Amino acid sequence: MPSLTVAGARTRAAALSVHSYDVDLDLTQGERTFGSTTRIVFSAAEQSSWLDVKPDELVSVTLNGTPVDVAGLADGRLGLTGLRAENELVVVAKMLYSNDGEGLHRSVDAADGLTYLYAMSFLDAAPRFFACFDQPDLKAPYRMTVTAPADWIVLGNGAATQVSPGRWELAETKPLSTYFVTLVAGPYHQILGEHDGIPLGLVSRQSLAEALDREAEDLFEVTGQAFDEFHRLFGYRYPFGEYHQAFVPEFNAGAMENPGCVTFRDQMVFRSAVTEGERSNRARTVVHEMAHQWFGDTVTMQWWNDLWLNESFAEYMAHRVATAATRYTDNWIDFAFIRKWWGQQADQRSSSHPIAADAVKDALGSLDDFDGISYAKGAAVLKQLNAYLGDEVFLNGVKAHINANEFGNATFADLVAKWTEAGAVGLEAWAQNWLRTPGMDTITAERTATGIKLHRKAPAAHPADRPHQLTIGGYDESGQGVSVPVLLDADEVEVALDPSVAVVVPDAADDTWAKIRFDAQSLGKLPAVMPRIEDGVTRAVILNSLRDSTADAELDPRLGFDIVLAALATETSDIALGAMAGWARLMLGRYLPVEPYRARLAAVLTERLQSLPAGSSLQLAVVRGVVGVTDDVDLLSGWLAGNGVPDGLAVDADLRWVITLRLAALGAIDDAGIDAELARDTSSEGIVHATRCRAALPTAEAKERTWAQITTDAEIANYELYAACEGFWQYGQLELTAPYVDRYFAEIAGTEKLRSGWVVAQSAALAFPVYAIDERVVGLAAGLVADEDVPAGIRRNVGDRHDDLVRTLAVRAAYPVN
Repeated sequence: MPSLTVAGARTRAAALSVHSYDVDLDLTQGERTFGSTTRIVFSAAEQSSWLDVKPDELVSVTLNGTPVDVAGLADGRLGLTGLRAENELVVVAKMLYSNDGEGLHRSVDAADGLTYLYAMSFLDAAPRFFACFDQPDLKAPYRMTVTAPADWIVLGNGAATQVSPGRWELAETKPLSTYFVTLVAGPYHQILGEHDGIPLGLVSRQSLAEALDREAEDLFEVTGQAFDEFHRLFGYRYPFGEYHQAFVPEFNAGAMENPGCVTFRDQMVFRSAVTEGERSNRARTVVHEMAHQWFGDTVTMQWWNDLWLNESFAEYMAHRVATAATRYTDNWIDFAFIRKWWGQQADQRSSSHPIAADAVKDALGSLDDFDGISYAKGAAVLKQLNAYLGDEVFLNGVKAHINANEFGNATFADLVAKWTEAGAVGLEAWAQNWLRTPGMDTITAERTATGIKLHRKAPAAHPADRPHQLTIGGYDESGQGVSVPVLLDADEVEVALDPSVAVVVPDAADDTWAKIRFDAQSLGKLPAVMPRIEDGVTRAVILNSLRDSTADAELDPRLGFDIVLAALATETSDIALGAMAGWARLMLGRYLPVEPYRARLAAVLTERLQSLPAGSSLQLAVVRGVVGVTDDVDLLSGWLAGNGVPDGLAVDADLRWVITLRLAALGAIDDAGIDAELARDTSSEGIVHATRCRAALPTAEAKERTWAQITTDAEIANYELYAACEGFWQYGQLELTAPYVDRYFAEIAGTEKLRSGWVVAQSAALAFPVYAIDERVVGLAAGLVADEDVPAGIRRNVGDRHDDLVRTLAVRAAYPVN
């Protein structure tokens, strides 16, 4: 199916101006299809164009009262001829419900058999839901009417009113891009509220009603605090009327910023105990989607190459606003430990790309760039830009941009113009080096007789002259530090910092985007000093340097492992502990042999359990770490049975499944044992967990069953598919899974015939044989990437795994470990 090109979009945008959409949906036609009737009123400057629609059956199309031959539909496009200056197009179709998280997704909750729907129209999924001119710069107001079962509620972009049993009308919206149009329908549990005159709502499945009731106060509080702060920062009130937050099942992304009705994955309605870090992450996600209401929804990109600006801006504002306005103040710690590392890995693969790419890729190709560069790197660079411009100029430019382009489309160049009008100088050069050039500079510290010399080196493949506004920190043996602000705008800069300090940390406050390298003296002191540094962001800068220099084969992984083990023994942040333990575990079977390193990691984490506060967030984080690496079957089985459980720890539904997964991978539980756990938790969540556990079982039967799900089951729901992929490869099962390495490369491309959209690329990434580390697999991966008959999303994700594999082999060659 062809993807919309830049040229095609520009041609259609020049020819058409859309005045309104009226969409009528009938959700009472059965379990497979729904009725979709769309009336579009538009102007045309040309006599021909095309419509986007992807139906199960295109029943009829009428243009200005004249039937259009539906047989002309091909690859989701219907040609239109004989257009007038003013036109009315009516399209009647039967559409398929989806099970892949796109279009109109239908999910049946295993807990009670209730059916739930939600629409995801992002990028090219809108035509699976209603007929449209599907591109971001053809915005229009929407009205929607819906026929649904009488016991359902309906939500959408406009305020929904039930006008008769089962019949709903949604108020006309402000002009929206097609990719924002949504519908949420089903017997959802709903909680209503209000803040500053804005009607608020929360919905979830009925099986999560108790959890949503418990979480509602926190969600409403964060939402209200963020509204106040955004209104203060932008001087522009939220313009879309009601504000509903729908926590929906089997959602692919974290959330989607649909104006008036944001959709979230419903794991954010916590049914089990979670860490404070997870609560903080949820708050940031809420604030991130709220930021989009201004940046993305009110002002929308003209083409997908500026998608980075939507996401980078929302990412930056989420961390800033959540820190300033809510009780969650660890946002920049999370950014440094989690989000930044995600982006740094993406920026060092062959798929790296500029933050602000030229408008050359088609719509689906642009989706490939929807990655850690678009989010984390972009946010870090905007943080740099704020420091470079000053907050007043930064915000004044944003305010002017919103006011000048409200309910329309704009480009990054338009925003640059507003910043320039607000007083910014030299932005074009800054943008060329930071936004239009990929890659990361490397910053190193050299001790001199009188101070510290900072070195900046751009990657050879992507030379640039990037100025870095940062802080250099010097720490003594006790972890006490001093910091010096630095503008690193040359390849070498002298800094007045005592060269005798134990550890020198360039970019100690994590203010810039660069690879940080330590001098030999600092590396030698890190095992003792890193645990004593109080600032969590600085500890994240250190961990990121360890992770990156190890992956670059510049640091012995054994030293990196030792430094992290020393830090884990005293780490007090659940975010930091999870990141450190996660990296140490990631090294097992990749950079380091599983033993004795697994046992050492398990011993450190198990020892921590003896001294942690009962019921604390840190206790839960450590317990999860222990479960992930221990081989103590008696300990794990005892916890499931309620024996030897640490004081204050709730072995609740989700923790039970984490334990069961480890037992399954160890071969200490079988299908019957998993069935017993599923009998305790008959929810949809339970089914997904059970699928992951069955995939991890070390038996030929389990692996063949799981592989069939991954490669041949067209009906499997997206979450179950992801779980099957996640559980399949285990570092202790190399011999058992060896036959599936070749099968992956032979069969994964064929999954595109079973599924569509996001799920195809995502499952290809998750199912990659990550523990098959040898040159032969490098060749197989390279061959698949070079095969242009393979879908682009699969090739992109396999290419990323190929790059990671090449780096892993380089580490093993540089630092062989017996």
